[in-house]
Amino acid sequence: MTCSVECPVLVRAVVRSYVAGATSLKERTGAMANMSACQALGFILGPALQAGLSFIGENGFSVDVIHLMFNMYTAPALLAACFGVINILLVAIVLREHRVDDHGDQIRAINYVSEEQLAVPPEVEGNIDQVAVLTSNVLFFIILFIFAVFETISTPLSMDMFAWTRKEAVLYNGVILAAIGFESVIVFLVVKVISVRFGDRPVLLGGLAIIFIGFFILLPWGNQYPKIQWADLQNTSMPALVLSPVSNSSVEPTGCPSDQTWCQFTPAIHLAQYLTSDILIGVGYPACNVMSYTLYSKILGPKPQGLYMGLLTASGSGARTLGPVFVSQVYTSLGPRWAFSLICGIVLAAIVLLTAMYGRLIAFSVRYRMIPE
Repeated sequence: MTCSVECPVLVRAVVRSYVAGATSLKERTGAMANMSACQALGFILGPALQAGLSFIGENGFSVDVIHLMFNMYTAPALLAACFGVINILLVAIVLREHRVDDHGDQIRAINYVSEEQLAVPPEVEGNIDQVAVLTSNVLFFIILFIFAVFETISTPLSMDMFAWTRKEAVLYNGVILAAIGFESVIVFLVVKVISVRFGDRPVLLGGLAIIFIGFFILLPWGNQYPKIQWADLQNTSMPALVLSPVSNSSVEPTGCPSDQTWCQFTPAIHLAQYLTSDILIGVGYPACNVMSYTLYSKILGPKPQGLYMGLLTASGSGARTLGPVFVSQVYTSLGPRWAFSLICGIVLAAIVLLTAMYGRLIAFSVRYRMIPE
């Protein structure tokens, strides 16, 4: 269980470090975007494959020779194990150490012990801009924090505002997230073209602006209120509220729980607001995601990036941990108005930080005038 959580994180850090070292500055954004598109496609196809294997059923069949049971629960894990073996073979047979400088020239040096030529980075003059590194980590933290909030809040928000049952919320939000996944793949491919023309920093800034608009749209307004689950009260003096009495029947109660007091005075979020926000965040997040660590790798330059990529991945993991905790507490206690206002404030702070540090978030080789900007 521990490896299932930690191993993908470690692999992402190593893969990003490898891609950063094996590409020139001109190739970097396209390579990172392709990698992100493949990752997004994996997130989409993974659940689809799992759903496709459900036809095996709970009983399935067994292979008595090796005492192995195939059913709808074990088949996805076994398929994942097969993919893992294929990856190991690809790394062992196909993948080779390959490092180039920012110009694209291959870096090679003699290993006098084995008398072989190995990819070893030479000493490069100049120090990494630690302020730019810290800024990039903070921006990456905020970007993943925001998406963690978005993923976490989708189910409870839709159940409270649209009176969906748990089953409906899981189904409809699953479809929405799958659609956002396909949207992300398209964005990753488009980003490669846009960044060549406008640069990495403008795309990152534009992505943050789109995310800000996406969460701003979610702020409640109007005079329509959500349907409320009344646990004890049968009458109310607030005629604007739609009551949903809770009975002892097997029918699942729907609507905003009465113990969330903000439900009684906070306007409902309309479905059109929710879907529009999903579309905008589905554009802004992938653009920010790929641009943040592409720009980060360029800031680090031709020096080994394994440690720094590990720090970036750690900041992202911290964001994925703290985001759900933050939004669940704020949303439950204070409601969507406070939750999304704070998120808008955080995104606005990221935009201000990026604008203030705009001049320092440049490639290592550009900073030391090894190549023109």
